[in-house]
Amino acid sequence: MTTEEALALFRSTGALLEGHFVLRSGLHSRQFFQCALALQQMPLVEKFGAALAARVRNLGAVTVVAPAMGGLVIGQEVARQLGVRFIFVEKEEGKLVLRRGFVIAPGERCLVVEDVVTKGGRVLETMEIIRQHQGQIVGVAMVVDRSDGTVNLGVPTFSLIRLQVETFPADQLPPDLAQVPAIKPGSK
Repeated sequence: MTTEEALALFRSTGALLEGHFVLRSGLHSRQFFQCALALQQMPLVEKFGAALAARVRNLGAVTVVAPAMGGLVIGQEVARQLGVRFIFVEKEEGKLVLRRGFVIAPGERCLVVEDVVTKGGRVLETMEIIRQHQGQIVGVAMVVDRSDGTVNLGVPTFSLIRLQVETFPADQLPPDLAQVPAIKPGSK
């Protein structure tokens, strides 16, 4: 799957939004990838999952770990396509934790899967949890890399859509963007 094909699927499902958005990172943007709109369609989940799985298959992951909520659907599908175990981390008292009896064995080869990455905060939190359990992180896969590959996660990274989306600190908005009311459509 090419970037253009993936973008076309986002547009056709209304999952690529235009306007003034506040991202989870606190930055502002003119575009927002609402992956949940694209990932509500199981045939698209299967296509995206297959495309990501093909890119990471040679990493030898035995477990896919995804941060909840955004990474759940695509993480599970990538794990299914790879034929490996799937677990997730979730918020507890404002930070991500491993719960529900999930265990990561020392040396276990883990792939982190997320829907959208801008600055990589949730991915880095997930990676830290894996490291705390002495797991081995073999890579990170994502549907959308909004940083155009500039986020350094310290491991091989793979994405279906990789582009530079303009982002701005709240106190440095361009005049045209400042005129549009901001909305926060993502998860908190």
